[in-house]
Amino acid sequence: MNSTPIPELSVVVPVFDECDNIAPLVHEIVAALRPRLAFEIVYVDDHSSDDSLRRLLELKDRVPELRVLAHDLRSGQSTAIRTGVRAARAAWIATLDGDGQNDPADIPKLLDARGQAGPSVKLFAGWRVDRQDSASKRWASRWANAVRARMLRDDTPDTGCGIKLFERQAYLDLPYFDHMHRYLPALMQRAGWSTVSIPVSHRGRSTGVSKYNNLGRAWVGIGDLRGVAWLIRRSKNTGTREY
Repeated sequence: MNSTPIPELSVVVPVFDECDNIAPLVHEIVAALRPRLAFEIVYVDDHSSDDSLRRLLELKDRVPELRVLAHDLRSGQSTAIRTGVRAARAAWIATLDGDGQNDPADIPKLLDARGQAGPSVKLFAGWRVDRQDSASKRWASRWANAVRARMLRDDTPDTGCGIKLFERQAYLDLPYFDHMHRYLPALMQRAGWSTVSIPVSHRGRSTGVSKYNNLGRAWVGIGDLRGVAWLIRRSKNTGTREY
């Protein structure tokens, strides 16, 4: 019989070709959470071509909270997040990008916000108030956020931030599609839940390269926005009573 206690929080980290960022980020997660609550770290390697998987397996022997999953084929960040969430054992999920630009020390801030919120709030989204990206990337992000806010009216200043805290079941009830992780506030609101944005820190990359370019992301985003807007228009939420 498995006597491992159920964690209070699962930290899901999708990773693709980030071998040099893995150990520092895992150690930061442990430092931020071990004094606070029982947790697990679920890394999902999206079929990396570098040593990411080997580094994770080596680290797993030294960090008891670490679990490692690996895709057989590269499937993208949204699928990697969903793989991790489905495998997670906790009722609440925190996500971080695998590049180290999110600071795990902000996770307790999101947990504190959850403790002060009502039961209707199922998503606490990080809001990068001091972006440490290139000028072109910051401009592209501002443009994308402005267009998204106009089309979806999700009252969220920064949906692209990788650090989030959400209820596992509420997430799994959402419609799944590639790139859905960029629209979680709108999708949660469509499902009838409330969302809150929390200011968090942001760091420049210390190693590795970005896996996205502004033009490619923009073209994909246009199609995604139209699809999410269609979902919102077609949604219906109503209260239900049992007799």
